[in-house]
Amino acid sequence: MAVTTEVSLVKNLPEEKIPEKNFNSFSFKLAEEVLQNIISSDCLESAAFTKLFLEIQQSNKIKSKLETGISLLLLDAENLKLDINSELFLASVCKYPLQVKIAFANWRNPSTGKQDIELYNRGYQLVHVPEGKNSADAKMIAFGACVLRYYPTVKEILVCSSDGILIHLCNELQNQGLIVYWVRRQGQSLHIENRNTGKLTHYSLAVATEVSSFEKVVDTIQDLIKTEQESINARLDSLVDVATLFQEKCNINIQNNSNQPKKEKVISASDNFFTESIQEVKKEDSAKVYNGKMLDKLLLKIIQDIQIKSPKTKLSVSQLGTEIRKITGESPNSIIQELNLGSSFLKYLKSSPTFTLKASGKEYEITALLRE
Repeated sequence: MAVTTEVSLVKNLPEEKIPEKNFNSFSFKLAEEVLQNIISSDCLESAAFTKLFLEIQQSNKIKSKLETGISLLLLDAENLKLDINSELFLASVCKYPLQVKIAFANWRNPSTGKQDIELYNRGYQLVHVPEGKNSADAKMIAFGACVLRYYPTVKEILVCSSDGILIHLCNELQNQGLIVYWVRRQGQSLHIENRNTGKLTHYSLAVATEVSSFEKVVDTIQDLIKTEQESINARLDSLVDVATLFQEKCNINIQNNSNQPKKEKVISASDNFFTESIQEVKKEDSAKVYNGKMLDKLLLKIIQDIQIKSPKTKLSVSQLGTEIRKITGESPNSIIQELNLGSSFLKYLKSSPTFTLKASGKEYEITALLRE
């Protein structure tokens, strides 16, 4: 049906009958409606008209496929070898499905080994070229330059060769409006360059994975260092707990056993709960904590002293326990159990309204409100 006739018919139809988006579908329905009005039902049911409509439907399907688009891979098999993992990665780089793969080489050359069998089993079309320098490159350029003639649905092309002469093919394909990826080997990695955008992607052949950018590598290293530091701190805390337990079980006094008077830190009886100081007094034994109130005062004083000396320091529960052990000569867990304040130092701090704990990896940071 001529275009002019179709347009005039469109103008005569009611507006609600005209589809807004699919004009091809509308044309088909329009033709069917017109034919029903001017041709008898017997004629419409004939084999000739049935064949006509089938051809129209097939034409629409072909056009739909043309609009979908595919990716195509050209491989210089004499210059570059691609295993299945590398091929899958290259397919993931493309926006369109990789449906056509063509490999060029002199397949009689012993250097290709059984590569032809492997590639053929993976769905490659094998193009044989005669022996000669750059013979595969020349055939690859000649075929690639007119690839749209054979595969009109191609949108992206992977040009796989490390030979610099293939840059001519890349430029020609770009001029034809295609997205071109130039795939080259550099050492143990593939260098994938998007010739249209200049974006570079690297793939490690040794570990079969994408090589991250420098910034991502630095971030990964920093995360590993932080995780390792947290692990070391956790193991040190465990070691301290074991040493403390050993001391308690064997009644070993690790304090200075000299006969000279010792200085210890005691809580003063100041009315202000948050500003009490630890006085230096002479006593044969270490400072003794007799109740929960005295323990809280001691903890607050330690936190206050550390914040005054180093305001930016983040105090952990294990560090706080170490300071208590220095002052009292006992582990914080032992003090808690002796005073019947709970089963462990950590649980006591969590239940106390005076202190605030914040998880930091495998450790907890502790803070407290210190009034002036």
